[in-house]
Amino acid sequence: MTEDTHSVLVVTKDSKISQATGIMLMPPLFETEVLSDFNEARRRISERRYNIILADYAEGKGEDFAVDASESLSTILLLTPTALFEEVSYRVEGYGIITLSNPFDQFYFYSMIKAAIAVQYKVQVLSSQTTKLKVKMEEIKLVNRAKMLLMQNMSMAEAEAHRFIEKEAMDTGQKKIAIAESIIKRYG
Repeated sequence: MTEDTHSVLVVTKDSKISQATGIMLMPPLFETEVLSDFNEARRRISERRYNIILADYAEGKGEDFAVDASESLSTILLLTPTALFEEVSYRVEGYGIITLSNPFDQFYFYSMIKAAIAVQYKVQVLSSQTTKLKVKMEEIKLVNRAKMLLMQNMSMAEAEAHRFIEKEAMDTGQKKIAIAESIIKRYG
């Protein structure tokens, strides 16, 4: 998948929906996979990541599947019968699931797909930022642990331990995390 291609998993037993989505979600913009079995779809989303998951309500099976799939980073659209739209929407929106009324017109459907793509870009940015923050927090923990070990074993004050790690990093051309790890190996 390139950055310009969006992976889409469509889960429905309704051939009309399969055909309609197949016509609207065409390569090269979309890489679409259509499945009719919700258990098979669960297996697939455990194996790979899809940008967008489109599930048919299918007498409630699609709602259960969508809730399960909401744990992934995929943007999930649930096609819901018009008569049940408000009720189902209310139940699933807390999981971040977008409900679409079924039947739908092509313009409405494509607009929602475009909205899902925009949401997917935002999710990717936030996921990347979260990963960077986790790495930074781990680095801070290691540096703090190294400072504690210097304070215990070298009788340094916290400011001295901090300065020692920074100076050692500058003098050796290494990052503070590398210096902290060597201190932890030595004293930990």
